[in-house]
Amino acid sequence: MVLLLAITPSAQAVPKKITVNSLKLLTTIGLPSEVSGVVVSGKNLIVYGTQNSRAYAKAVDVNGTQLWKIQLDQSQGSVATAAAVDAVGDIWIAGSTPLVPASAITPPGDTPATINPDNAIIPVPTLVGDLKALTIWKVSATGVSSPPSVLPSSHVILPTSLLIDKTGLIIVGSLASEKTNAGFIVSLTSSGVFSKLIQIGSISTTVESVSRNTDGTYTLVGSSGETIAGKKLVGLIDGVIVRVSKDLKIVSAVRSSISKGKRIWNSTTASLLLGGEVVVGSKSEVAVTKFSTRYLPSWTFRFAGTGPAFTIGSTQFLFLSSGTIPELAWNPKPPTPLLITFNSKGAISAADSAPFGQRLLVGSLESKELGPLVVTSSPDMVSIFIRNTR
Repeated sequence: MVLLLAITPSAQAVPKKITVNSLKLLTTIGLPSEVSGVVVSGKNLIVYGTQNSRAYAKAVDVNGTQLWKIQLDQSQGSVATAAAVDAVGDIWIAGSTPLVPASAITPPGDTPATINPDNAIIPVPTLVGDLKALTIWKVSATGVSSPPSVLPSSHVILPTSLLIDKTGLIIVGSLASEKTNAGFIVSLTSSGVFSKLIQIGSISTTVESVSRNTDGTYTLVGSSGETIAGKKLVGLIDGVIVRVSKDLKIVSAVRSSISKGKRIWNSTTASLLLGGEVVVGSKSEVAVTKFSTRYLPSWTFRFAGTGPAFTIGSTQFLFLSSGTIPELAWNPKPPTPLLITFNSKGAISAADSAPFGQRLLVGSLESKELGPLVVTSSPDMVSIFIRNTR
């Protein structure tokens, strides 16, 4: 007798989806209109931004208790937009101030007296067109400010990222005028001497972030709609990666390759983990790519979401997620901040989310004591979240 055995192939095991954990609220730090960003100095959080048309900085502990607060600029309208902390805990803050104090400008004609029966202090408005002086403030960990270093410019100047290395500071950002929209890079020695400012592009280029390479060169990332370092425009707007030498000369550029899309790199880290935005037609995504030292992609992901998108170290990516992700048990409604962690091979290993209602991303940073910090904004308040380790 021949027995016919019906053999049913065993179904392949479906990979278990990764659970998305909830981030834990650490503290709230201020109003969305007043907070530009946060850095960590020791165990304290340093918040910086613009309040009443004046750049300011304050220190709070992890419970939100204010330890000190200072006005960075005492005499005129100003903004603070980037910061970094050095090895001894001093805080370096980059911003912009007017070339001429606002109080010295008198409009033509008769100016009616201001009705102010309570003698309240009325802030002088900060006009974007006046902000033509790059200004760097140094503040000690105890809140003592040193005289600022100021570099005048013929353009409106806005620093976006600050890097501290052994020789001093590297500042990058954007320049703007009626005919100019460009990026820039400039250095500042520890003794307060600026290098020559180097312009990146001329009519449609931004520089969003900077990192230092192991050979001492610098990686600048952003976007451009014009030729950079001989590399021509591919899409509507390309994401660009620009290598700059130790003496701040443009060495090379790498562009994104989407022919009918808009791309921008928002962030880079020392390990060359880049995060950014991708828009093609009505489709909006974010991208994260790990690059080699030759700017060749090692691995990359795209997710449904909107920028800006921030990278932390060599393994973490923060963005505003608006769709499902195959590896995760995740279906956000509405768009929600999501922190994804990758392993060394570029596979998703963990994910954490902020609560609904946190509709904007302010930034991300790493703390030795607390781990990755996620800075978000609701309509009413800027909040800092950490991983829930319980």
